[in-house]
Amino acid sequence: MRSGLGLEPWNVLHQGVAERTGMSIGVVSIFVGAAVLLLWIPLRQRPGLGTVSNVFVVGLAMDGTLALVPDAHGLGVRVPLMVAGIVLNGVATGLYIAARFGPGPRDGLMTGLHERTGRSIRLMRTLVEVAVVVTGFALGGTLGVGTVVYALAIGPLAQFFLRFFAVPAPSAGRVVASGEPSEQAILRR
Repeated sequence: MRSGLGLEPWNVLHQGVAERTGMSIGVVSIFVGAAVLLLWIPLRQRPGLGTVSNVFVVGLAMDGTLALVPDAHGLGVRVPLMVAGIVLNGVATGLYIAARFGPGPRDGLMTGLHERTGRSIRLMRTLVEVAVVVTGFALGGTLGVGTVVYALAIGPLAQFFLRFFAVPAPSAGRVVASGEPSEQAILRR
């Protein structure tokens, strides 16, 4: 956000809703995260501790960080901030989903769609991001080059880092709770 080169797609949506409601972008993020969990029902996803934590922590951290971090000036600072933000989000996605405490609400859409359709993580994430950015823009959220780069790069990055941080699949004698993404399924595509 501080790069000034465009919000990531979910924050385009959050910003559009925030402008229409007068709530902070972090509070909107919390409400949207909770609402997105309803989309998990037909996908048969199950929330975990990480899922519930994500709903609150992301929104609160966003508001806190925005209050402390100043705007960036000059392309020499803004572009590296944008690129670092996108890559670090890909790393974070791989790390926290591999930890098996439950994906965040938005990432649960990606993993749930992947499991139901058999399509790749990168494709499902990209489709979700594009749909969200179009909705956010229609609500008044702002777009930039960073928005487009994020929407197109985060799917491949998420898939790469899910593979990179993957925990070996359980042996045949062990049971994995239903609703969790299968590493084998994620690694296949």
